[in-house]
Amino acid sequence: MDKIKFGTDGWRAIIAKEFTVANVARVSEATGLWLQKNYENPTVFVGHDCRFAGELFMETSVKVFLKMGLNVRMSKGFVSTPMVSLAANRFNCQIGVVLTASHNPPSYNGYKLKADFGGPLAPEHVQQVEDLIPDACTIDYSNIDLDAHLEGGKLIVDDIETMYVDHVKTNFDLDAIQSSSLKLIYDAMYGAGQRVLPRILPNVDLLHCDYNPSFMGQAPEPIGKNLKELEALMKSNGSFDCALATDGDADRIGMFNGAGEFIDSHHLILLLIHYLVKYKGQSGKVAIAFSVTPRVKKLCDHYGLDVITTKIGFKEIASIMITDDILVGGEESGGIAVKGHIPERDGIWMGLIIWEFMAKSGKTLDELIEEVYEIVNPFKFERSDLHITEELKQSIIANCKAGKYEGFGEYTIRNIETIDGFKFFLDDERWVMIRPSGTEPVLRVYAEAPTLEEVRKILKITEEAICA
Repeated sequence: MDKIKFGTDGWRAIIAKEFTVANVARVSEATGLWLQKNYENPTVFVGHDCRFAGELFMETSVKVFLKMGLNVRMSKGFVSTPMVSLAANRFNCQIGVVLTASHNPPSYNGYKLKADFGGPLAPEHVQQVEDLIPDACTIDYSNIDLDAHLEGGKLIVDDIETMYVDHVKTNFDLDAIQSSSLKLIYDAMYGAGQRVLPRILPNVDLLHCDYNPSFMGQAPEPIGKNLKELEALMKSNGSFDCALATDGDADRIGMFNGAGEFIDSHHLILLLIHYLVKYKGQSGKVAIAFSVTPRVKKLCDHYGLDVITTKIGFKEIASIMITDDILVGGEESGGIAVKGHIPERDGIWMGLIIWEFMAKSGKTLDELIEEVYEIVNPFKFERSDLHITEELKQSIIANCKAGKYEGFGEYTIRNIETIDGFKFFLDDERWVMIRPSGTEPVLRVYAEAPTLEEVRKILKITEEAICA
């Protein structure tokens, strides 16, 4: 049997190749064994997103858990990852399972594990589950009758979408957004946010908010290059003030300003800190992944906030959020969490905060960003994903470890940080970072500079240098 390994955010594999009913059963058995080792009479919550055969894989997992004697709750229809995390916390479940491959291409599905506090299961606990995965599932779950277990009370079906909507309504001034003159649009990328956002804000225009497990062939990751239809609509229409996009399981965010320009997560993290501290009077530390802009530190110094930098993977940030007073926790790839919600990425929640900020301030997104720029200076960021051979990828990483790069083109490397990957500081305003992905067969190259033109120049000369 295939060796199953969890990456930075769960187990991902290609449907019908490695991601099969048999392998989902193996992982479910390991999850059940871990629960039995660590808890008395545990309960598990299981949900799935919009990917192909999501319900089949969810029911496979549910049947294995029931056969093992666990108490099981499951979602009614497809749901987002933040909904499952919220449910695990609200229903006092010892673990939450989401059948999702998040932002990965349509051919993938995956298996995420959530903890009872409402965020990613700690890395050491995920490793313990992985170590328990059998070569073949030993549980005969084929004869499990879900209806009989529903009647007996060992299985409960929950409408966690409504629970999430009610949770949003108690935490946001939705009337301020609805009654403002803002013209807003939401792109679900055919993902699990497609039903919930229209329930929260009925007046918002919608794009790709229908069920399509193939995602029209597009990986549902809310980054600029994947949102060309939304960008074109924003630019051709000309009347929209802001656009929100979320990924396949609605835990990652992307945004566009009124001009149809993509606003990356670095800017969104800065905006959230600015709004929550200056306008809402909140406080706390800020936790950021290694690939996030150093300008967060500059803004936090301005407001007297401590900054903690973690390895890549939101589980690293979540583990700090449950033990420390964290105001904002965020990563470059669109995963952001805030105090007052669960310690979990939530694209819709973050988008609503920005929209509330716009509605209450009466300012455009660009005007709010200018407020941040007054403190940290203007900047642009971009990331390239290099699909190269494994041999070349390993060679580049070896060169980074050996300190073979003294500069890229005209830029001299002045300092290097290696918390997770290799971050080369070219000066106070410019940096480039090299890191292999933890979930995909790619090498990521990140860059920041005062202008987008220079960012792309740095990316180009770096790629030429490392791939030569």
